[in-house]
Amino acid sequence: MQSTLRELQVFVRSPRFWATFAAVVLIFTVTGAYGTADRMHAGERLSYWLIVHAVAWGIAILCSVIADVLLRGRIENMLMRMMIGSIASALPIGIALGGIDFAFTGVWSEMDNTLHRALFAMPLCALFCLLTYMAMHQRIAEAAAPTATPSESAPATSIVDRLKPANRGPLLRLSVQDHYTEVVTGGGRELVLLRFADALREACGTPGLQVHRSHWIADAHVESVRRENGKLVILTRDGSRIPVSRSYTDDVRRRFG
Repeated sequence: MQSTLRELQVFVRSPRFWATFAAVVLIFTVTGAYGTADRMHAGERLSYWLIVHAVAWGIAILCSVIADVLLRGRIENMLMRMMIGSIASALPIGIALGGIDFAFTGVWSEMDNTLHRALFAMPLCALFCLLTYMAMHQRIAEAAAPTATPSESAPATSIVDRLKPANRGPLLRLSVQDHYTEVVTGGGRELVLLRFADALREACGTPGLQVHRSHWIADAHVESVRRENGKLVILTRDGSRIPVSRSYTDDVRRRFG
């Protein structure tokens, strides 16, 4: 619930979101989209499209955020999670559009059943989700990240403690995956919703080195360092190849030879 509320606040507090909303309402009003120019005068069109978009966007945002929160541990990609919620919002949006049309006209429009309205709303929901993700996904991810408590920020905290019991073991390496950190241990691997910088702080109890802006590796997990296609690469004991950034090259050579 707290994560859902934090993500919803991102939209409420975003000037970019409200500017986009106002621009879309204005475009629909001025163009008289979907025949509203023939049925309504300018003031009525503005009221109609303002209500339609406020209701539709509200439902789509709520469904997208709920899906993002509920599916976070099952689907890695944030856009996919939000898209599932946005597509699911088409049905309630279809019902809401019917009620709005009836309030303005007193009759049902040509799409005289909820299913048709939902099918009509579905591509618009998908487009809205895509635009929202492109504009705001970084801020949504930051809002979704768990807030550190004093116990979480204490030096004794280990990132391994965040893992499921079956995946716990000696820490081997960390890698950035979208807005998650992939934690690889001797017991398995798991995605943790945690900024990489915070993950590095929680790995301080294990001797190791950050070798790339997206990779950290434990000293004990390094098999060898070699150059492939002109680039420095670390070969791990499980056979993985970890790239070394140019800015970390000297540190890697001093540490691992």
